[in-house]
Amino acid sequence: MTEIRRRPGDGTGGLRSGAATFDELREQAVALRREGLSRRQIRDRLQVHNNDILNALLQGEPPPAWTKRPNAKDDLRDRARELRLQGMTYDQIQVEPGCSKSSISLWVRDLPKPERRPPGEQGRDAARKRWAHEGPIREAARDAEIEAARDSVGAMSERELLLVGTALYWAEGSKSKTYRRSETAIFINSDPGVIAVYLAWLNLLGITPDRLRFRVMIHESADVVGAEQYWADFVGVDRGQLQRTTLKKHNPKTVRKNTGADYRGCLIVRVSASCDLYRRIEGTWCGIVGSAGSTK
Repeated sequence: MTEIRRRPGDGTGGLRSGAATFDELREQAVALRREGLSRRQIRDRLQVHNNDILNALLQGEPPPAWTKRPNAKDDLRDRARELRLQGMTYDQIQVEPGCSKSSISLWVRDLPKPERRPPGEQGRDAARKRWAHEGPIREAARDAEIEAARDSVGAMSERELLLVGTALYWAEGSKSKTYRRSETAIFINSDPGVIAVYLAWLNLLGITPDRLRFRVMIHESADVVGAEQYWADFVGVDRGQLQRTTLKKHNPKTVRKNTGADYRGCLIVRVSASCDLYRRIEGTWCGIVGSAGSTK
């Protein structure tokens, strides 16, 4: 039998010094392992300081559960390997698990490499990765600028609202032509904020609610009833008080982008008996134009 010479010590099993056979030492090592001792504890007990011999003595014996350190990255490693098997590169894998490329390299080095992708595709992936990081930062900066600008407005005077409303109407409202006199105040827009400012402006000019007529204009393929109810609630009237909705025919060759739950068409606001109002609007606008070059 093979003999293993050990250093003198306080070993177990009555073998304190001298020689012991491999089988005797293995029997003791296995017993100690099954009692729950670590490699270091077994090494010190048996006074076996040669790692190769210690490995041979403990071959086939699993370490006790308490010696296994919990690995917080097990889930990350499994996910990284899964993504690698899907053909992703280190850059692509890094985006989701949020771990370093060096770790990914160790975890997936035994897996086949993905096929090399065209430069254009790699560039798009890099841009998406960059935007995933920069996008929220830019959005936060954008929101801060808008908030600051909004706060700088403060309360408007009646004169300021008069000028704002006049400019708004001249941009979006109907206008009389020299070849077709039609001095009627008709305003159309899809933005609820614009409609709200316009109605506040009409109220400033003394236009009472009984002179207002509302009508929805929307694509026939949209949620017509839902849009009618939305605008009726917005302006504070019953849906039955709206004039007959104008439906725009759907052209199958046109790809519409104004779709989805937020699409509610446009609201048309007409002021009855509005000849005097229209002339006042046009005169005020001409005054704005004439004064624009002489601001102080």
